[in-house]
Amino acid sequence: MARKYSRKHGKSGSKKPIKKTLPVWLRYKPKEVEILIAKFAKEEKNSSEIGIILRDTYGIPDVRILCKKKISQILKEKKIAPELPDDLTALIRKSVAIRKHIETNHKDQTANRGLILTESKIKLLTKHYKTTKKLASEWKFDPERAGFFTK
Repeated sequence: MARKYSRKHGKSGSKKPIKKTLPVWLRYKPKEVEILIAKFAKEEKNSSEIGIILRDTYGIPDVRILCKKKISQILKEKKIAPELPDDLTALIRKSVAIRKHIETNHKDQTANRGLILTESKIKLLTKHYKTTKKLASEWKFDPERAGFFTK
């Protein structure tokens, strides 16, 4: 996929296998996986981290094939889903880190451009999430208040 603010095309990522059937060697039941997802969500892991843990530690290749639902849908059903989507919180954390860097390094123009690009991505994502009703229509990104998003 092409990058938004440069003329480069980026690296091609790995592709999911075409086979959409449940592996024979998988020993976990859907209820057990949902319990594991809830446990990791209570440990404040986001859905992508939960997926990586399930893949690497428990050998569950794809939650969607096993449970017929995405991890985020399972979290919503159990009412432990975060109020902001994962990609938006990652961008907010990145913006906070860049702002902290700029405070100590005033003349870093590359960081200033990175901050502008990151905050424009945040605005674009919030617009998308407001139209899809994943965010409240009155939610607004405030850079001064964003410092609370750091881990």
